[in-house]
Amino acid sequence: MDSDGARGGERDREDAELIFQGVERQAELVRTGKITSRALVEAALRRITRLDPALGAFRVVLAKQALAEADARDEGKADGPLHGVPIAVKDELDVAGQVTGFGGAANHTPVTADSEAVRRLRAAGPSSSAATMPEFGQWPYTESEAHGHTRNPWDTTRTPGGSSGGSAAAVAAGLVGAALGGDGGGSIRIPAACCGLFGLKPQRGRVSTAPNPHLWYALGTVGPLTRTVRDAALLYDVLAGTTATDRWSARPTTEGWVRALETPPGRLRIGYSAKSAVPGVRPHPEHVGALLETVRALRELGHDVREVNPRYPDATVPFAAQFCGGVRAEADAVERPDRLERRTRSTLALARLVPESAVERGIRAGERLAERVDRMFTTMDLLLTPVIAARPRAVGALDGAGLLTALARSRPMVAYTALWNVTGHPAASVPAGHGADGLPLAVQLVGRSDDEVTVLRVAAQLEAARPWAERRPQLSAS
Repeated sequence: MDSDGARGGERDREDAELIFQGVERQAELVRTGKITSRALVEAALRRITRLDPALGAFRVVLAKQALAEADARDEGKADGPLHGVPIAVKDELDVAGQVTGFGGAANHTPVTADSEAVRRLRAAGPSSSAATMPEFGQWPYTESEAHGHTRNPWDTTRTPGGSSGGSAAAVAAGLVGAALGGDGGGSIRIPAACCGLFGLKPQRGRVSTAPNPHLWYALGTVGPLTRTVRDAALLYDVLAGTTATDRWSARPTTEGWVRALETPPGRLRIGYSAKSAVPGVRPHPEHVGALLETVRALRELGHDVREVNPRYPDATVPFAAQFCGGVRAEADAVERPDRLERRTRSTLALARLVPESAVERGIRAGERLAERVDRMFTTMDLLLTPVIAARPRAVGALDGAGLLTALARSRPMVAYTALWNVTGHPAASVPAGHGADGLPLAVQLVGRSDDEVTVLRVAAQLEAARPWAERRPQLSAS
C-alpha cells in the first residue's frame, strides 16, 4: 500500500474510533479542546460519504450547514451538553430550511422553523441531517419508492427494521454518535433490536411533538437511538418537556436522567415472558434464548426475576383507529398527494372509512387498556419480553406488497411492541448478544407509567454486565 493509501486507512480508523465513542464523549472532547467541532463533523461526513452508499441511511446530508454550525460552535463558548456534536434526525421532524419528507416525495417546500425536539437539540449544540424512513412511518421496514432500501450495517442484505431504520443504521455503522427517531408502534425499539442499539420509547408526552399536537394521536413518541444507555439519558435530559400545543404531557421527572443513573435500582421484582401480545405470533428460538440469558444476568445482579403469564388486552382496535387517523392526518398535509405511494393510497382509502369520532374512541379505549396494564405492575416493577418475534428479514420486504401483504409481513415485528404505544408505557430495546446469523439479539424492558428511570437503571446494569458497544459491524465502502 502506498503512503496515501496508508494514511487514508489510518484516518478511517481514527474517524471510526471518534464517532463510535458516542455523543457524551464527543462533547467532552470538544468542550476540553482536545478536538474541534469542525474536526468531529468532518470525521462524520467522511464516514457518511464512504459508507452510506452501501446503507442508504440518509435522505439528505446537510454538509455545508453542519460545517458552518461547527465553525460557529468553535468560535463560541462550549456551554451546551452536546456542544458541537453531529446528530441525525428522522425525516418526520422539521429541520429549518429543509423539506420534511416523511419518507416520501410528496413535499417540496422547505419548512421555516425547527420542530421543538430539533430546537432543543440545536440549543444543546448539535447539527443534524435527515435520516430515511418508510412513507409516514407505516412499516417496520425502512423501504420506500422515493428512497429505496435502507440496509443493516451488520449484514447489508438484511433490514435494519423501521420505521426509524435510517437513524438506527447511521448510529450502528458509526456515521453519527446518535440519532432521533419516532415510535408509533415500535419504530425506535424495532430498529434498535435489529441494529444492536439501545432504544427507549419514552412515556407518552415525555418529548414534544410540536409544531404538531401529536404523532399518530396517542401512539407516537419522539426519542433517540444510541449505542449506550448513558448517551440516551443525556439526550433525554435535553429533549424532555412539552409545549402548550402538545396534546399529551407526561408527569415531570424529579431529577435529571443522567444523574438518576448514579443511583442503583435496588432489588426489583421483574416478570418475564416470551408470550406475544398478538395471538398466534411465536418468537424465534434465539429470541427466547436471549430472554432466558437476560433472566440469568438479572438474577446475578440480585433481582427477583420470575416467569409470568401476562393477560395482555387486545389492542387491535385502538391501535388501528389511531394508525388510520395518524396516517390520514399526515397525508392530508402534504403538497403533492399524487406522489404518494400506491400502498399509502390504499391505507388512505381504508383510513377515510374511519371517522374522527372512531379515532377518539380508540384513544379512550387505549386509556382503559392502560389502566388494566397498570394492574399488572402491582406485582412487578418491570416486565421483560422479546422485542421482535422474527429475525431481521432480507431487504425488499415491501417490494410489490400491497396493503394487506405489508400488514401481514409487519405482524411478527410489532407483536411485542405496539401494545405499549396504545397504553403509553415506557419500553426499551436492550442489546442481548448476537444470533447465529451474526445479527444482533435484543430484549424489551417495559416499565410502569412515567417510570423511564427504572428502565434506564436496569438497562445500565445489563450494559455494565455485558458491554455491548464493544462489538461493531464490519462495513466496507460500496
